[in-house]
Amino acid sequence: MALENETLAPDFELANQFGERIRLSDFHGKRAVALVFFPLAFSNICRGELSELQENLSLFRDGQVELLGISVDSKHTLRAWAENQGYEFDLLADFWPHGQVAKEYGVFLEEKGFANRATFIIDKNGVIQASFVTIPGEARDIQSYRDALAVLVDGIRTN
Repeated sequence: MALENETLAPDFELANQFGERIRLSDFHGKRAVALVFFPLAFSNICRGELSELQENLSLFRDGQVELLGISVDSKHTLRAWAENQGYEFDLLADFWPHGQVAKEYGVFLEEKGFANRATFIIDKNGVIQASFVTIPGEARDIQSYRDALAVLVDGIRTN
């Protein structure tokens, strides 16, 4: 079961598509994070979803939210895919131990060997403020991201 809102997001350190080590805690106190789990690079639904995120990158950047994609693919696969598709955000390799971060967030599908499509919006304090998960084979839409980011902005206004 996916982690619930108002839960402290588990910290992790993974390599991005360039081999740089990215820690979730590096953003604490600086930026909110949109953590976007996706099953596999080069798959049609994932390509459509991440391309839509790329087309709407200003939605995240304007809100000072770091967009991080994460899958069980290797950093080499993610780099080839990011270059092929022109993605301008980090893709993180939850490659080894296989799917460990997805497991910690409760979105790893053991029977398939990859993560479900799940998004967690994490505030500057490292707390999950909004999240959404789709059933396997169902794409997330950009309105779900807008709604989740609005929750983050509303939380900032009330604090």
